[in-house]
Amino acid sequence: MIRPMTTEDIAYVRKIVYQAWEEMDDGNLPKETQTHYIDRSYADIMLLKRMEKTVVLIVEHEGVPIGFTNFTKVDEDGDAEITAMYILPTFQRAGYGEKLLQATLTVLADATQLFAYVDGNNKIGRAFYEKHGFQLLDLFDETFEGYPVETAQYVYMQT
Repeated sequence: MIRPMTTEDIAYVRKIVYQAWEEMDDGNLPKETQTHYIDRSYADIMLLKRMEKTVVLIVEHEGVPIGFTNFTKVDEDGDAEITAMYILPTFQRAGYGEKLLQATLTVLADATQLFAYVDGNNKIGRAFYEKHGFQLLDLFDETFEGYPVETAQYVYMQT
């Protein structure tokens, strides 16, 4: 089942992010930097703000949250952005990401372009977006939490 996030999901969302980051860790960022980022970005107050200002959808397995997606609302140009999508590693490649993406596209039916930014070394994430029709727009270097990273920018054109 896919549904909007509630405050009762906060601990699940944080657990999902921690476990997903462990799975996709490529060694570019020190563990303490990852932990600091997740603690700050997925603190209760930040998740409450995400729920207020953006859309967060939860996917469940047997009534328990196992993944989520977070995306912006459509702006005046018809653009939106997936800001996060995580599935517990034990449920990856089982169709839950695709279900979340389809729910996202349904909610964003009025969008003309949907953007996603992925760590350039995140092979799982990049393959997922490419498999589902996102086109690579750019690969660029930036600084994340003080460390150099490569970021892949993708776009999905709604028809």
